[in-house]
Amino acid sequence: MALLEVTGLKKSFRDPEGRSMAVLDVPHFQLSAGAHIGLAGTSGTGKTTFLHCLAGILAPDAGSIVLDGESICPGSEAVRDSIRARSLGYIFQTFNLLQGFTCLENVLLGMSFGRGPDRARAEELLRRVGLADRLRHLPRQLSTGQQQRVAVARALANHPKLVLADEPTGNLDAANARDALALIREICHEAGAALICVSHDPQVLSTFPERLSLADLNRAARRPNPVSA
Repeated sequence: MALLEVTGLKKSFRDPEGRSMAVLDVPHFQLSAGAHIGLAGTSGTGKTTFLHCLAGILAPDAGSIVLDGESICPGSEAVRDSIRARSLGYIFQTFNLLQGFTCLENVLLGMSFGRGPDRARAEELLRRVGLADRLRHLPRQLSTGQQQRVAVARALANHPKLVLADEPTGNLDAANARDALALIREICHEAGAALICVSHDPQVLSTFPERLSLADLNRAARRPNPVSA
């Protein structure tokens, strides 16, 4: 059985004129446990919307998403939140760190939605990503690359089965991007977590032996918009 199975996934939004804009129409997608794939996605193909639906952040208009035998959708917001906290890690392009909290507190707060705060594991993860001497630093006291490392530690804190990375190197220079991607993949391998990394960067995608194009999966990206309501 696949770790992740997506069937008939659809999502639309309204444009300023009130017309329905189809963003996602994915007939089928699946991912095996522990697999790492690079998902190519140019602007407008619905890559962030796709990841948000997989994570249960957005509810699709139709379709089913099953992660490790549990239904993310159909399902209530509370069910989606519970599954995300227990089984899924998300690395956002803009990191989404809480600016008023230290590195350690950001990881511990992420844990509070899952199994509960575990200071020893949080410290070990931050040590593992090279931030043992930055535990009490605030995000604004860190470089962009260091903030990315905090985001990686937070995403792995709850022992996720699946990690989603949305343009994780988009805000980094070439050297930091290479190091950050290698770190993400290494830690996911060590944890046995599957990884979906969305990027428009050919250099990033070339590091994945398995690569897919979201536009190929997504029929909505291949037909004209808007769609009349």
